[in-house]
Amino acid sequence: MASLNCVHLIGNVGKEPEIRTTQSGSEVASLSLAVTERFKDKNGQMQEKTEWFNLVAWRKQSEIIKSYVKKGSSLYVQGKLQTQSWDDPNGQKRYKTEILISNFQILGSKQVNTHSSPDMPALPDEPPF
Repeated sequence: MASLNCVHLIGNVGKEPEIRTTQSGSEVASLSLAVTERFKDKNGQMQEKTEWFNLVAWRKQSEIIKSYVKKGSSLYVQGKLQTQSWDDPNGQKRYKTEILISNFQILGSKQVNTHSSPDMPALPDEPPF
């Protein structure tokens, strides 16, 4: 049986990306993305609902994020879901689900959009949907 783990998001970065280096020397970026849905409720009033997603980018993509992505930046992200689990100090099982970025595009400024890494193929000017 075939399977697929694929996420596509367009949203805005909620806070400055956190950049850190692992013990092995790999750079990793962690950031949050707000995706807002706008709709009319049953009374015809416009409503908004925002979902927050935790994103992780490694190596070259992390370097690009460090240089070009700021709080409020608009991003198109492709990636996959991954869940980590651990036991907290009280022995309770905890879970964290993140999106591991495979490709992304900074939306808005054309100058920034043209910057991509050799490991990351360029995305089309518009998302494929």
